[in-house]
Amino acid sequence: MPPKRLSAVLCGLFLAAACATPEPAVTPSPTTAGDEALTASEALGEYSSLDYCSLVDQRKVIGGGNAVKPPLTSFEFCRLEFVEGANRYTVTTGPIGSGQDPNNQPYEYAGPLPEGVSVQQSTFNEDTACTRLLTFADGIRLSITVTSDDKAPADQADRCRTADAAVGSAAGVIAARKVGRLNLDQRSWGRVAPCALLDRHELDAAAGAETKPAPALSGHNCIRGKVSFSLSVGADTTPGATEALGGRQAQVTTSGAFCQVTTHRPIPGTPDRVEQAALSVVGVDGAAEDATCAAAREVAAAVFPKLP
Repeated sequence: MPPKRLSAVLCGLFLAAACATPEPAVTPSPTTAGDEALTASEALGEYSSLDYCSLVDQRKVIGGGNAVKPPLTSFEFCRLEFVEGANRYTVTTGPIGSGQDPNNQPYEYAGPLPEGVSVQQSTFNEDTACTRLLTFADGIRLSITVTSDDKAPADQADRCRTADAAVGSAAGVIAARKVGRLNLDQRSWGRVAPCALLDRHELDAAAGAETKPAPALSGHNCIRGKVSFSLSVGADTTPGATEALGGRQAQVTTSGAFCQVTTHRPIPGTPDRVEQAALSVVGVDGAAEDATCAAAREVAAAVFPKLP
């Protein structure tokens, strides 16, 4: 794969924060008075410990709908599912990001916002998903995306109504200074800095000898050359075939140009959730061939033993 195309693939599939250029200034929406322009770090605190679900007031977001299950709290997003009428909606708050994106356009949000904070909308998949971007004074954005099982364009108004409610929820929590922190046990992978595990000479061959780890804003994803590493929380599903890698049972899968190795860790007291570590290597020729998966297995064997 040519270098420019490879860079584009990596930026598209793994957090744009590692590859992005600064975001141009945006026009603020109406704000509340009395505060200085609010930056993301002032509003959200330390990004790696941010509890995204603390930004979601369930009653405000789902309105007359009914929650399907408790919200999923991951390290860099919160996912809320609810049913209203005959449709099922998914509201994803997070992650945070920055950088220029031609899909992001101005949006006239009608509700109150902290000083210096504005709202944008994304035109990406705008017929089937409604995405709002709560943008802070320093250009860092919190994404809020609403999808539904019924993907008909006619349902977009309801998706966007819910997205605006989620924006109002997050803005209200921030203004009230009630943003929460993750409650992680001592062995949680949410405490791990993924770039620290990729910054090792034994990974030079797989990642590229001259490459350096580039962290995402969230603190739970990292890209080094051809290698990416992410830590998250997901549903406890029965995996496919596994193999022993780095002292853990792992699943090896391919998708397009990527070969991915994933392993899981149970979360104490939460039987239906697991923490997940996912390593991915991209094939230089545009396909995940045997050599790509061999490199992914090599990285997993070096990195997985370092996880708590």
